[in-house]
Amino acid sequence: MKIKFTQGELKKQRDALRQYERYLPTLQLKKQQIQLEILQQQSTLRGREKTLSEKIRSAEEWSALLHEAPGIRMWLKPERIVTGKRNIAGVDIPIFENIYFERAEYDLFLMPLWLDAGLDVLKELTSLQEEIQVIKRGISVLNHELRITTQRVNLFEKVKIPEAKEAIRLIKIYIGDQMTNAVGRSKIAKNKIEQSGFEEIAL
Repeated sequence: MKIKFTQGELKKQRDALRQYERYLPTLQLKKQQIQLEILQQQSTLRGREKTLSEKIRSAEEWSALLHEAPGIRMWLKPERIVTGKRNIAGVDIPIFENIYFERAEYDLFLMPLWLDAGLDVLKELTSLQEEIQVIKRGISVLNHELRITTQRVNLFEKVKIPEAKEAIRLIKIYIGDQMTNAVGRSKIAKNKIEQSGFEEIAL
């Protein structure tokens, strides 16, 4: 790090240090908020995955009957997935809101009696799967932002603030030495003037 040993540089380094020390707590708070949100989202994810697993087991009887209604898969394909956004410490993460399926139109006399109930169960499974994907995307966004924020915190804590403090220390020492030397030179000059004055009087 190259620094100039001047009063102007000293002011510049002091201003920079104040700025770093003012900004660092904001970054640290952001880091904590993101870490907390990641933990909450991971907990939500585990809960949804557990629910999905339980519902899949209970829906096995329906899945075994799928061959009786081969067109059912078409009605299970989402027509539209609605997501919103939630802001966490300046970071937008996706939030699952709803899922819409194409309306199932079929002949009640030709399709098996279980179809309506089966479709509802299978749509619920699809909805849970989509929600899980949205939660995972949100966690991915948060992890990415956490890495960036952690890097910035480390940069301020371990590089910028120590560098500014060291620069201030060195400049103050240099300026102090210069002032001491200037005072010394002034005294020497004064002594010489006084001595030359005494010599003139003596003559």
